[in-house]
Amino acid sequence: MPNMMPTKHPMPHQAAEERKSNFQEVALGYDEATAVDEAKRCLNCKHKPCMTGCPVHIHIPEFIHAVSEGDFEEAYRIISLTSSLPAVCGRVCPQESQCEQKCVRGMKGEAVAIGRLERFVADWHAAHAAEAPVKPVSNGHKVAVVGSGPSGLSCAGDLAKKGYDVTVFEALHLPGGVLVYGIPEFRLPKAIVAREIETLKALGVKVETNVVIGRTLTIDELMQEQGFEAVFIGSGAGLPKFMNIPGENLKGVYSANEFLTRMNLMKAYKPDSATPIQHGSKVAVVGGGNVAMDAARCARRLGAEVTVIYRRTAAELPARKEEVEHAQEEGIQFRFLTNPVSVLGDDKGWVSGIRCQQMELGEPDASGRRRPVAVEGSEQDLPADCVIMALGTSPNPLIKSTTEGLETQKWGGIVVQEDTGATSREGVYAGGDAVTGAATVILAMGAGKTAAAAMDAYVQEKAMEEQ
Repeated sequence: MPNMMPTKHPMPHQAAEERKSNFQEVALGYDEATAVDEAKRCLNCKHKPCMTGCPVHIHIPEFIHAVSEGDFEEAYRIISLTSSLPAVCGRVCPQESQCEQKCVRGMKGEAVAIGRLERFVADWHAAHAAEAPVKPVSNGHKVAVVGSGPSGLSCAGDLAKKGYDVTVFEALHLPGGVLVYGIPEFRLPKAIVAREIETLKALGVKVETNVVIGRTLTIDELMQEQGFEAVFIGSGAGLPKFMNIPGENLKGVYSANEFLTRMNLMKAYKPDSATPIQHGSKVAVVGGGNVAMDAARCARRLGAEVTVIYRRTAAELPARKEEVEHAQEEGIQFRFLTNPVSVLGDDKGWVSGIRCQQMELGEPDASGRRRPVAVEGSEQDLPADCVIMALGTSPNPLIKSTTEGLETQKWGGIVVQEDTGATSREGVYAGGDAVTGAATVILAMGAGKTAAAAMDAYVQEKAMEEQ
């Protein structure tokens, strides 16, 4: 019998007063009894509307049914048919705007907690699995993946399962891309990312770090000299954007990209860090997305008073509702309808404040959102000794500038065929933030899966032509 409780089981959390001073994971996860009871809320709909909201097409009703029966390993097997990173997706995917948004139970209450159940299944498997995955039989073909973020890992995993010899090239010293340098430990523990990557290695995926494609090697060299039959570019969007206002070059101004990379990848918050980061006492974070929430919550854990400055209203905040609520619980302040016009500095070149202007919402812009318009004579100065610009990122132009014939958008994104991920270069595919600009982990994974299927078809067709 379905459990007709109208609300989902709440996720256990660290208390706000406790977690705001540590970097341990905030959400604690369901136990077995809670997971089974939540799974019984699923109606196992015939038409499976939840699956239409999943970019990687997880067989959601089937895995949830297995959870409801207490067969957690079977649930993991079902998820793994289409997802290479279940423990990651269960933590950071915006299920509320994807699979859970389509859930029938959400029409007269709350949707089934699909993301929390996925996380539970992945964690249960990690704690109880006795055997490593079996490496598939080789099909004799060799492909390369540029970037070890979510799109690259998803693409590599799907191709490895088909028997391909897959090598992933990563520019940094650790694999994982944005999963290790961008998302804080308290949202996504790095040990979990490492565990997911080890699962891919067990399938035969090779990972080479400290290789900058476009400098160490080029796409042409991979294909013409090293024998890779197809290449996937999943190099992400690591080039930060700024406002181009006076004072952005002052000491104490960071891009969110730099701030989070130093915090997450280089552990700059530790007292003995070789690359310490400024511990501001009053930090202003400009932006309203998930990256802004991550930066603000990291700064809060360093003991700062943190204010998020956003030029629209709370209703337009693009960050996940859960992340905003967590930030507010941790004491982070929000100033809405506020926009910086300059960063103020002292006589030694350090940030001393940020000058802002009051805004009001005018007519909708091209995105359909009402455009913020400045209110004349409304400027005011806010105290700050550190400013973090969380305004989005764009793809690094390195691969574009070193790869002949690779068509890109004016803003830097690689042009691809939407249904295949194929670029203007034969045998070269791309996906994730390198194509779309900064987006979600799960959308990047979906792009990696799409490209993997197209690369397989391309390589097999070429092989048949040669025969």
